[in-house]
Amino acid sequence: MSDTLKQKILQAQGEGDIAALFVLEQEAHECFDEQTLHAYYANILDLALERFTKVLEAPRKMDFNEVQDVATIRALYEYAMEHYSAEKLYDAAALFEVLSGISSHKEFSEAMVQHMKAAHDKLSLDTFIETVADVDATQSSGTFYISQFQKVL
Repeated sequence: MSDTLKQKILQAQGEGDIAALFVLEQEAHECFDEQTLHAYYANILDLALERFTKVLEAPRKMDFNEVQDVATIRALYEYAMEHYSAEKLYDAAALFEVLSGISSHKEFSEAMVQHMKAAHDKLSLDTFIETVADVDATQSSGTFYISQFQKVL
């Protein structure tokens, strides 16, 4: 790992800058082995959970106009998708339910409800992607989450 990358990561971690860590993601993939990458993402998740806890204590909803809020939501979404991919459907559904309520962004919240219903209905991630999600429309929309659907559950 280059010293420059290490310094950037340590600075972002120290500042709790989840967005900066996502910006460094590609560089991290090029430099890190699998174990180090796992720790890198675990650190992002830890920072996101810490920030999420502070938001809940505030109480306020996360705002898609705030870079750190979006980065936090992205990290939590990826965590939920990991559970979904690992077929931990109950946990995934619960995480999607939480995600549906933490954002002031209506489209994101509605999309998380679709994710939650699919996991609750025990649809595998592959089935969800093949039969419910509209992957092409989602890619065109440029969202970091599955945001477009072929059908509503």
